[in-house]
Amino acid sequence: MATSGRSAAVSHVGKIRANNQDSGYAGRYLFVVADGMGGHAGGDVASAIAIRRIIETDKQFTSAHDAVFALQSALIAANSLLAETVFEHNELTGMGTTVSGILRVDNQIALAHIGDSRIYRFRNGALEQISADHTFVQRLVDSGRITPEEAAVHPRRSVLMRVLGDVDAAPEIDTTVLDTAPGDRWLICSDGLSSYVSDEKIQHILVTVPGADEAADRLVKESLDQGAPDNVTVVLVDIDETNDSSHIPPITVGSAASPLSFDSDSTRRSLRLPTLLLHPLKATQPDPSHFEPESEDYLDELILEDRRRARRRRITWLVAIALAVIAIVVGVLLAYQWTQSHYYVGADNGTVAIFRGVQQDLGPIHLSSVYQDTQINLSDLPPFNRQQVEATISASNLNLAREIVNRLADARTQ
Repeated sequence: MATSGRSAAVSHVGKIRANNQDSGYAGRYLFVVADGMGGHAGGDVASAIAIRRIIETDKQFTSAHDAVFALQSALIAANSLLAETVFEHNELTGMGTTVSGILRVDNQIALAHIGDSRIYRFRNGALEQISADHTFVQRLVDSGRITPEEAAVHPRRSVLMRVLGDVDAAPEIDTTVLDTAPGDRWLICSDGLSSYVSDEKIQHILVTVPGADEAADRLVKESLDQGAPDNVTVVLVDIDETNDSSHIPPITVGSAASPLSFDSDSTRRSLRLPTLLLHPLKATQPDPSHFEPESEDYLDELILEDRRRARRRRITWLVAIALAVIAIVVGVLLAYQWTQSHYYVGADNGTVAIFRGVQQDLGPIHLSSVYQDTQINLSDLPPFNRQQVEATISASNLNLAREIVNRLADARTQ
């Protein structure tokens, strides 16, 4: 971690990852985060290449519109560098990176964004997500197919629809110009933070921790405390009355802070194709947390797959409920059948009767009924026998119940 007092940049490898594929930069005017994808072989390279190219825009611009154009051009140039690198180093096929960055021009912010890293603005005690996630589930949310709550636990929540890499020679990049004011805090982070720390918790930290360095450190710690397996990178920029949040000297964190290294491809081709023609097949399996779609039909295919998955879930639940109901019904029938194999002797309207079933009832359900009326009056029985009958006398079978009745008849005649 490093800080200039009004801005800070922090990056951590996380609790599971073997290497840090994130890169971050805080400079005089430029603040940016890149989250690499492509597994161990390429994610760190992708984010480092992108950040090092975009850093060239860290200079003063006469207008925010000039700055946003320069920032967008830098992202497109970084995309070309990534494609060329993959062309020359086939082992890096499939690598890519998200990029989210801002350029300060006086009291305005020039913003450029692609992927699922995020840019937040904290103003007057309220946290607002400024960037839009370029993910499959966000498209589902935007189209009303699922709710934000469902998106948070969706199995495809990490599938990227837009990213810098060797897939698209002209990626669509979100750009805008926004006003900023003293007291604003601008937070740029990889999904290692936003996926594991709620907006409410982020807002609480930004409210309660005044220093940029301390706040950035607390955000990363909170992500780690939540068990974040992914790399987490935070760049925090505080705006005050001096209108200066420069990080002097500029600081680079994450993979871009280390020397760029990757194995040379022994099959390197001497012929270079124009960048617009570069669209290599995916020879390696991409990082499971990120994947750039190959075609325009991919979204429709994922939507259909999501619908099939939802339909399978409904069918599974219906089958499970049906099986549970059947099991309950069978259990009830077996239990009732068991009760009907028992008998007891009791009183019925002043006479002795043989009952089939058991003496207990289940609410309004009677588990016994008169099997045979003996025509023996209770009043004719001795007091002790009468009390026994009124309290019921259990019999394990019908023959035993009839023997009990015969003894009662004998007692009556004595």
